[in-house]
Amino acid sequence: MARVKYYYDRQRLQFRQVRLSPGQWALRILGFLAASATLALIIISLAYRYLDSPREKQLQSELDLMKEQYEGLKDKVVLMEKVMTDIGERDENIYRVIFEAEPIASEIRTYGPGNADRYEKLRGMSASGLMIESSARVDRLARQMYIQSKSFEEVTKLIQRKSELIAAIPAIQPVRNRNLTQLASGFGYRIDPIYKTIKFHSGLDFNAPMRTPVFATGNGRIAQVVRNDRGYGNYILIDHGFGYQTLYAHLSGFAIKPGQKIKRGETIGYVGNSGKSTGPHLHYEVLKSGEKINPINFFYSDLSPAQYEKILQRASALNQSFD
Repeated sequence: MARVKYYYDRQRLQFRQVRLSPGQWALRILGFLAASATLALIIISLAYRYLDSPREKQLQSELDLMKEQYEGLKDKVVLMEKVMTDIGERDENIYRVIFEAEPIASEIRTYGPGNADRYEKLRGMSASGLMIESSARVDRLARQMYIQSKSFEEVTKLIQRKSELIAAIPAIQPVRNRNLTQLASGFGYRIDPIYKTIKFHSGLDFNAPMRTPVFATGNGRIAQVVRNDRGYGNYILIDHGFGYQTLYAHLSGFAIKPGQKIKRGETIGYVGNSGKSTGPHLHYEVLKSGEKINPINFFYSDLSPAQYEKILQRASALNQSFD
């Protein structure tokens, strides 16, 4: 129940009840509402300033979790950077050196994204520094991984080519040791068996019985199969690729056809006495980029050190060749 107020009327010398006009009532109500609204605004302002709403608490929790995730990501990126650095050093100092590949410039390996504007949208945000740093490091790491993958592709091709080169090099004797009568003549100046003058002998002569198998000394393709009664007589020329060729002369027969692909150790023909020859033997030559070189240097896959030393002494002797 509202309290009743009175005032003292001096003219009538008595107390009279206070009665408010409608206007006064309206002013009082408006004043009350204004004071209430002002107080409410003050309370709300203080609450927003010092108290978090449930939504704000949720967002803050998510932000804290995001910062934690970024810190964890940063640690992982640091570890991955160390791994990539180690892989890059191995690639540069071991793999590319072994296979004679050109080095990759360090600025290319470590180059990061050059456009700084790509991180502009992150600036001004809470923890923007952490986000920009992590993003930049991840982008730089992705670039390094791309460069490294390309390097490994190149090294893989070099490995394949190196394997093909090793298989193609003429690295065995064309006639088995057990079939050899002797190594009749070596590479260099020798006595011509017909003209009895000193002439340059461009290969090795392997003295062996007629029809002794002759083997391809490296992988390749049969470039020529020639039948002749002069000079080299019946001979085979193999193209091994990488600038290498081998020639097998004075044969009695062939076991292959022109254009045929062959592998090291396959039988290609048989020892004979065709052409300019004074006895059954195989004349064997090795050519590199069209130049005839000493075949004795290519028997490392077929002879022990003692055997190699022995055949080297025989090949070096100044004697008469068989052709």
